[in-house]
Amino acid sequence: MSLPMRIARAAALLSLLLASPALADNKKVVLSQAFQSMLYLPLYVAIDEGFFTQQGVDLTKETAGAPTVALSAVISGSAQFSIHGPEWTAIAASKGAPVDIIANVVNGAAVWIATAPDFKFDSIKDIKGQKVVTGLMPTTSTSLFIKLLKENGMDAKTDVDMIQVAIGSEPGPFVAKQADVAVMYEPGLDQAVAKGMKVVLGFPKSYGAYAFSAVTARNDVDPDTAQRVVNAMEMAMRFMAKEQAKTVEIAKKEFPTLDPMVVESAVKRMLADAVYPPSVDISADALKVAMDTQIALGNLASQPDYKAFVVKKFIEPAVAMK
Repeated sequence: MSLPMRIARAAALLSLLLASPALADNKKVVLSQAFQSMLYLPLYVAIDEGFFTQQGVDLTKETAGAPTVALSAVISGSAQFSIHGPEWTAIAASKGAPVDIIANVVNGAAVWIATAPDFKFDSIKDIKGQKVVTGLMPTTSTSLFIKLLKENGMDAKTDVDMIQVAIGSEPGPFVAKQADVAVMYEPGLDQAVAKGMKVVLGFPKSYGAYAFSAVTARNDVDPDTAQRVVNAMEMAMRFMAKEQAKTVEIAKKEFPTLDPMVVESAVKRMLADAVYPPSVDISADALKVAMDTQIALGNLASQPDYKAFVVKKFIEPAVAMK
């Protein structure tokens, strides 16, 4: 092949590559997560497996340190998207903030109760009078625990002695035997299990579908950018359902300071308990159950309007992808 022809073919190939949406129309996106959390593993899978890149998104992940801070970044415009519990978005929206949720991230009540190995547990009433390690309010784990006590005729202020600690630090006082009971997220749960503690109650199985974490955006978000982000999250959900071993390896990479066996146990538990959703869709029932918890605790006055609050125009095309 002559040099001029090779140059012409190379130029044609370059033109073709530059014309592809992923390269010619790359969207720069800032996403603010509340914490670096195993609950947000679908996000990390989407990043590590290149699903955002495939959708033409150049994503910058920022860690806010709290759900309210992550949400504030979206409201102010310093981030286009945030990930945290949808209750924060619902509370802000009820006060007039222009925000809604556009994709599922966690679809199970990812909270468990563990006890010391010799603690006799037949029902939640067995913890009456006990010291219980819980996350510092406001947090969903403690909220669910308080609601469970109330549903069983108990008062969190008088029937148990809650030791509230910073979220993620629950294993410390629990394993140190400051209390025989703890209410925990992962990976703290499996950190405690590795020390001999036992799981006695799982909220995911008790509640079923529960909108626990979601992607939030302003309601004036660029629709093309939002669709690309939701598509990438959908690709991550499908990957996790089919590639459990690879999903575990991504989690180990994202949490290098944790015991790899704890990470593996935590991810497998959450997959088995359907904490991670099969798609980005959020059902009306899942949203209602989650918001009922906040209403019962007085954090939210009423249910958000599902049709307005959950933006199906981004979810439906993502779920329909081949």
